[in-house]
Amino acid sequence: MNDQAGNIRALRRRSGLSQSEFAARIGVHQTAVSQWETGRTAPDSATAKKIAKLFGTDIGYILGVSYVKEAVRIPVLGSVAAGIPMSAVEDILDFEEISAETAARGEYFALRIKGDSMEPKISDGDVVIVRSCSDCDSGKTVIALIGNGEATCKKLKKTSEGIFLISMNTAYEPIFFSNRDIHSLPVVILGAVEELRAKL
Repeated sequence: MNDQAGNIRALRRRSGLSQSEFAARIGVHQTAVSQWETGRTAPDSATAKKIAKLFGTDIGYILGVSYVKEAVRIPVLGSVAAGIPMSAVEDILDFEEISAETAARGEYFALRIKGDSMEPKISDGDVVIVRSCSDCDSGKTVIALIGNGEATCKKLKKTSEGIFLISMNTAYEPIFFSNRDIHSLPVVILGAVEELRAKL
């Protein structure tokens, strides 16, 4: 296996994506990914740019001609509770590494998921990499605090009347919060999930 094949394979695995999921993200067939990872073929420059953007690295690394810049460690939190600044959270279970390029785009933390509400995509015990932000686009998977509870991972859907927090597991009903609820409870968006580090 050459450097290019090994780099692509390592990035995909570190992100918790299967070959078919990775292929779908960049618009190619799963067989193409398999061939890249065994070194039989290589992505063209346009596809390499898509891969670099997806994983937050430089195109040279995808092409096997450079190395990822020094990684940045971020804490893996077991829980996030209302009223406690991120810098003061003591429930740190572990640390994960993100690329320097990713870290330069904002503040990040990692959260270990509890429960099965986001299955089959995100399972109990998985770790998600989260970019801190107070507002996210509709359709994004977010980490939100509801009232005085712990943080929850849900898909966000915005409407003119309020927001829905939606589980991927259809056994759980979507939860609606009116604009009034958002301010009175409150409902606070802590960040957007950008990457999944699935457990083996």
